[in-house]
Amino acid sequence: MIVRDFIPADAAAFRDLNLAWVEQYFTVEAEDLAQLNDPQTHILDKGGAILIAELDGAPVGTVGIVPGHSDSTHALIKMSARHDVKGRGIGRALMDAAIEKARLMGASAIWLETNTKLDAALALYRRTGFRELTGNEITPSPYERCNCQMLLDLNTLGR
Repeated sequence: MIVRDFIPADAAAFRDLNLAWVEQYFTVEAEDLAQLNDPQTHILDKGGAILIAELDGAPVGTVGIVPGHSDSTHALIKMSARHDVKGRGIGRALMDAAIEKARLMGASAIWLETNTKLDAALALYRRTGFRELTGNEITPSPYERCNCQMLLDLNTLGR
């Protein structure tokens, strides 16, 4: 398995891999459709990056990093892994690559939002060092499904 930068030919895989998990657990929302149908405009042109996990030549996972959540905090978005290859370290590989990409993009922290029913995702985030935000640390979300926000301080994370 490799993790590599997104190329335009990955657009359908990026959309389909993310729609699969969103539709399995939630309702697809307007912000999902904007990012998934036009990642160039809604992620890449904003200075963001998309990474693709590839296994045997096929895209099996995705993650995006978008600057601008706050000063030097970038947002981790659209993390997915194909259901039939879960448990093979794809999420961990994507997370490690996303952290490195965020550092290269000048981030000192990574913020994300998720839902507490996504047990495997929460476990990965916590193992990586993300902490749950509370009270006035929480910012408004464009997603109805998100009931948890987390932050990873890259300055305290080892390389």
